[in-house]
Amino acid sequence: MSHPIILIADAGPLITLAYADALDTLLLPRWGVQMVDMVLYEVTRHLTPSSQKIADWVKHRQITIAQTQVYQRYQAALSTGAIPRKNHLGELAIQEVMTDFALQVPAPKGVFLFEDHKIAKTSFILPDSCHKVSTRAFLRFLEQQGLIESAQVIEQQAIQAGRAFSSLRFPSDPVL
Repeated sequence: MSHPIILIADAGPLITLAYADALDTLLLPRWGVQMVDMVLYEVTRHLTPSSQKIADWVKHRQITIAQTQVYQRYQAALSTGAIPRKNHLGELAIQEVMTDFALQVPAPKGVFLFEDHKIAKTSFILPDSCHKVSTRAFLRFLEQQGLIESAQVIEQQAIQAGRAFSSLRFPSDPVL
């Protein structure tokens, strides 16, 4: 029996792909795609060059929103007038969702798409059925599978549109 694969993106990859007008690349592997409520809030709470693109894409593509206690508690704190912490709440919410995956039978395979160097270098805890993948590695995977023509073109589109794309690279990655 095949376990479903669910892709969950952090804020960085969503912003980069929005700058490149390439959010639909998240759908190309034909995996499930979910948006974590806290991450959606993070990328749409302020008007930015990517915020409306992401909000429209989520609505138009009817992306499932994964509800988390992290977001509920954040909103509850805001409603009391408190100023809750903001740092790393999206990542904590993603970690909550993927931990829930481990408790499902059968457990879906989770792919956590990230762009933040701190996530790559820290002990971000995920269940065995979940994996961290950088935006650049995801685009290279799509290119290798013949689902996009060029990962570098998408990276360049994001950069030309004004995105400061992550410099995180693997030794085999070509320098742009």
